[in-house]
Amino acid sequence: MTVQSTAGPAIRVQGLEKAYGKKAVLRGVDLDVARGSIFALLGSNGAGKTTTIRILSTLLKADAGTAAVNGFDVATHPADVRESISLTGQFAAVDEILTGRENLVLVAKLRHVKDPGAIADDLLDRFSLTEAAGQRTATYSGGMRRRLDIAMSLIGNSPVIFLDEPTAGLDPEARIEVWQTVKELAGHGTTVLLTTQYLEEAEQLADRIAILHQGRIIVNGTLSELKQLLPPAKVEYVEKQPTLEDVFLAITKERA
Repeated sequence: MTVQSTAGPAIRVQGLEKAYGKKAVLRGVDLDVARGSIFALLGSNGAGKTTTIRILSTLLKADAGTAAVNGFDVATHPADVRESISLTGQFAAVDEILTGRENLVLVAKLRHVKDPGAIADDLLDRFSLTEAAGQRTATYSGGMRRRLDIAMSLIGNSPVIFLDEPTAGLDPEARIEVWQTVKELAGHGTTVLLTTQYLEEAEQLADRIAILHQGRIIVNGTLSELKQLLPPAKVEYVEKQPTLEDVFLAITKERA
């Protein structure tokens, strides 16, 4: 059984490099993620976000540099790293033939957790999926599938969770549901490293934000620190019009 390290950051990356053939994807990435925090890795497609996650989760070997998760080096102690983490990819990895509860029970049994049924029921309640527990996941909405996917990743109480673009392709309402779930994870002491292309997502969730551009971290700080990098704002008084997202959420709540 892996013992969670309590010294130092939950994730430490130094000088990480990775190339595919002649194409350099990571060119010396450095970052630390504090325990129990939400850290957003922000960048466009091809910036190297998923490559970083794959290295940290031991799915890919770096060409140079070091990386440690929960105090374990990903290169020399990959088994301990895997026992310390959960990974949720860009697409919900649920079995559509099974019900929501059956998916959770299956993962609990694979992880050799005691009383899989009780674990499943607790997570269904925690993620507001109890009413849909007996339905096949093929009938779930995008937000429900993503919540179930994240719930599955929590089985075993991993201290570190990687979320690779957790709201990609979701509608605004489902995206907010996932945001709330991520905030609850950190509230329970879990360290969350998420990648995203959505500026608003990083703004809403992250304790710290790093911008990955062309394989390098070009800025890393809190939201307020990043805002200080810009010139002072010019104050103008204008009438604020509701956004399309405001209208969408208001109308759908009225019809619920």
